[in-house]
Order: sequence, then C-alpha cells, then structure tokens
Amino acid sequence: MSIFDFLTLFGGLAMFLYGMRLMGDGLKESSSGTLKKAMESVTNNQFKAFLLGLGITAIIQSSTATIVITSGLVGAGLLTLHQSIGIIIGANVGTTVTGQIIRLLDLDTGGGATSWLQLFKPSSLAPIALIIGIIIIMGGRLKSSRQIGNIAIGFGILFSGLMNMTAAVNVLTESGMVEGLFTGLGNNPVLGYLTGAAVAFVLQSSSATIGILQAFSASGMMTFKAVYPVIVGVYLGDSVTTGIVCFIGASAEQKRVGIVNILFNIGKMALILIGVAILHQLGFLDGIWDKIVNSGIIANTNTVFNLAASILLFPVVGLFERTGVRLVPDDKEKPNKYQDKLDALNPMFFDTPALALRSCYDILLTLCRSSRANIEKSFGLLENYDEKVYEEIVEEEANLDLLTDRVSRYIVEYLPHIRDAQNAAILDQYYKVVTDFERLGDHAVNIADNAGSMHRLQKKFTKTAISELEILEDLLREILDNVDLAFGKRDVDAAFRIEPLQQVATDMVSKLKRHHLDRMSKGECDIFTDANFENLMSDMQRIADVSTNIGEATLVRVNPELAENEHDYFAALRSGQNKEYNEQFNSAYEKYKDRFRKVAENG
Repeated sequence: MSIFDFLTLFGGLAMFLYGMRLMGDGLKESSSGTLKKAMESVTNNQFKAFLLGLGITAIIQSSTATIVITSGLVGAGLLTLHQSIGIIIGANVGTTVTGQIIRLLDLDTGGGATSWLQLFKPSSLAPIALIIGIIIIMGGRLKSSRQIGNIAIGFGILFSGLMNMTAAVNVLTESGMVEGLFTGLGNNPVLGYLTGAAVAFVLQSSSATIGILQAFSASGMMTFKAVYPVIVGVYLGDSVTTGIVCFIGASAEQKRVGIVNILFNIGKMALILIGVAILHQLGFLDGIWDKIVNSGIIANTNTVFNLAASILLFPVVGLFERTGVRLVPDDKEKPNKYQDKLDALNPMFFDTPALALRSCYDILLTLCRSSRANIEKSFGLLENYDEKVYEEIVEEEANLDLLTDRVSRYIVEYLPHIRDAQNAAILDQYYKVVTDFERLGDHAVNIADNAGSMHRLQKKFTKTAISELEILEDLLREILDNVDLAFGKRDVDAAFRIEPLQQVATDMVSKLKRHHLDRMSKGECDIFTDANFENLMSDMQRIADVSTNIGEATLVRVNPELAENEHDYFAALRSGQNKEYNEQFNSAYEKYKDRFRKVAENG
C-alpha cells in the first residue's frame, strides 16, 4: 500500500462524481421541456404524482434536483404542497435506479471475451460510451448533439471512475484497512448510520454515496449488518441537504416541500430500523446478516428499503403535509401582487432551461400586458380625468419597475449557465425586450401626467383635436395588439405587421402636429395646451417606436439568420423595397387617412 493507491482511490472518486454530474446535467438539459410539461400536469392524484417523481428522477439521476425543482414550482404557484408530496416520495424511490445501473460491476460473463455479455461489463461499457459520446459531439448535426454526447461521456467517465475505485479498494484490502473499517461498522450500527449521513451530506447525493459503497463492496469484506445502517444514514444526510437548498431564499410553501421530504425520510428510517431489528430477532435475516454483500445486493437492499417504506407510509402522507404546515409558519402578507411570478425567478431552475426560460417569459408577458393596460387607462384620462385611475397607473408602474429589475438581474445571472444555442437566442430576445416593455409603462405614466396637468389647469383640447387623438389611439391599440401576439405567441406575421403600422403612426403624428398648429394660428386651440400636446405626441410616437423594437426582436428570434444583418434588413423594409411591407403600409395608411378625412368633414 502506498500514497499512489490513495491517489487512485480519490482520483476514481473524482471521476465518478464528475461523470454523474455531467450525465445528470445532460439529462436535465435535454429533457427540461418535457420535464416542465409533465410536472405542471400533476393533479391531486398522489399515485400519478408518485409515478411522475419516480420517472423524472430515474431520468435525470438526482432526487435532490427533482425535489428542488418541485419546490420551485410550488413557490411559483404551479403546484400545491399537497400535489408535491407524491412527487417527493417517487423521487426517493427513483434515485435507486442509479444503484441498479452501477451493479453492472458484479457482472461476470463466464463465457470469455466472445460472449455478448462482455459488452455489458463496465470495462467494455465505459470506452464504448466515451467513443459514442465524442463521435456525437464532434460529428452530430442535431441541436441536442452536445447534450446527448455529454450524457454518453458522463456515463463512460462514471464507470471509469468506479473501476479505478474498485482497483484501489482491492489493493487496500490487502493492507487490512478495509477489513478493520467494516468490522468496526458491523459492530457499531450507530457509527455506520452517522457515516452514511455525513458522506451523503458532504457529497449532496444519495446516489453517489450508494455508488461509493458499491465500489467498496469489491473488497469482499462488507457484510449486510455493516452495510444496512450506512444505507439508512444516507437517507438522512441527503434529505437534510435537499431541505437546506429548498430553504435558501424561499417562500413558506417552498420550505414546506423541504420539510416534508425530511419528515418522510425520518419516517422511512424509523420504519426500516425497527423493521430490520424485528426481522433479525425473529430470525428471518439470519441467512444474510453476516453474508458478504456485493454491488447487486447493496442496490437491491436500497431499492427494497425505499419501495417498501414508500408503500407503507403512503397512507399517512397527509400527516407529513400537516406537520410541515405547522413547522413552517405562513409568510407575512405578500408585498407585491406578482409575488408568485417573482418567486418563480429561482436560481434552482438554472439547470433546467425550460423552467428558467418559462419563469422569464411569464414575467415579460406580465410586463407586456400590464403596460398595455396602463396605456389604455392613460388614454381614458385625456378625456375624463379621474385621480383614482391615475393613482392606479402610478401604483402599477411601481410594480412594473420591480418586475423589470428582478427579471433583468435573473437573466444576467442565468447567462453563464446557458449552453444551448437555441436557449441563448431566446434569452437574447428576452434581454432586448425587457426594457422596452418597461418603457411602454413609462410612456403611460407620462400621458397620465399630461392629463393631470391639463385637469389642474382646467384646460381641454378642442373637439376636433380629441377626435384626431382617438384615431391615433386606435392605431396604437392595433400596434399593441400585434405586440401581444408577436411576443406572447411568437407570431411572425404579427411581428411583421408592427413595422408598417409604426410608419403610419409616424405620419399620423406629423399630421396631428400640423393640424394643431393650424388650429392655434386660427385661435381655435389654447396656446397654453401646446406643451401638453407636444409631450403627448412625443409619448405616442415613442410607444409606436418601442413596439417596433419588440417586433424586430421577435423576428430575429424566429429567424436567427437576420441577426447578422439586422439593421440592413429593417432599413430595406422601410425604404420601400419589400412588396408585402408596402401593401400593408398602404392599406393601413388609407384606413386611417379616411378616418382623418371624415373628422375634417365633420369639423
């Protein structure tokens, strides 16, 4: 035994942990869209939720990730605490799948190198997975090639690390260290329990801890009585780690998810320890108590413990829920009516792109529609001023500023976690439009301020001016309708329609200014309202301009090839070089020009 044997052991451990992380990240990233839809579809049927938690954890290879994501969805209001309990229990069972994969360490073909079973030995699987992974990454043409390749490479590194650990354990066995270690654990179950809890807490993974235990089983000196307390201890260490993550910057409901998971695991541990003690006293475990265990027995023991405990504890899950509610007091009154959406901007979603991007989208869509609602209210104040409505606009603007600040910071924090080009394009669009939506809200406040100024001065626009303003307001409403469709549904046609409508709005603003000057020269309009009118025209023009920015960002998002020559493309549209653009401009121009003509005739 030498220092190099320990280097081999810990180097293998590092490879194992990194391989598990790489494989898990790839699985989460490639399946995040499906995962999001599946978790959002959970009903109050606890059995369905259990199967969902089991399936998701089996896929992404991490019960902690599943429970933390569930906590985030509960905080965002997409799931209730009651709905999450089935997922939590399923996740605890699903995490045992990793151990069943690692049990391939025990495979003994017995048929020589030509046997087909040889392919399933870790010494064969590891290089095959690594070769497949690098081929997919370097030669793949699919958008998901990198994720799929990383999954395969992570699988290969995982087994390479396990083989290194196994080789080191075999050498250390000769020194007597391993025998002494597990003899001590066999004679002191409490020490085994604490060891399992401590290692799982440090590694933040029950799967990794069980995997290490399986690697050590290669020593041939681990007995069932020494191993089972370690396995049970792993449940506590992993659940406490998950609970801590669920508590960080979380709402009361999110914290309760972490508490329920800890309570379930405490119940599971108590049930297993009592059950094993009774069965041992009755003699049912005499055949395996002092038996040497291998990787497969450890995997099966972990699976049976989790599955049996889940079945027995399922009828009392309501008790865990009620206890969690009692232990974690309700949050104080929510400081913002959009608190659920703000809570959804959770860093725990960074490893699950579909959830992180959906959280951003929900905030941005709220910004879009709330700004639009404020603009509509401000238009109403121009003709019938109401101080209560003005206060509503100002209050909502404060909410919009908060949403803008939070989602902007979330996008910046999320950027380093982006690995996929498509997700990067989505985030680029979101970053472009977030300030534009906020500016729409600013212009609504400016228009409301103008209305308030005129009300205090007891000044009004003429009937003709109001009629013309109503035409421009209708044009802006049409533009904003297309903004909602363009961003909300990624409607390319709606995004394209914004461009010619904005040009019509520019012409209409110029027309209104000329008409206003004509009326002032004739003494029809009060000269003291001139500043208000000019400010109003400026804000209405900017509403149209900002809407164009949102439409352009949507077009570039859907057609990434435009990103390289974005400026030239849109400049060409406005210069009259696009037939469709010209037709839409002419149609809208004639529509609103005709309305101006009717106002002139009636004026």
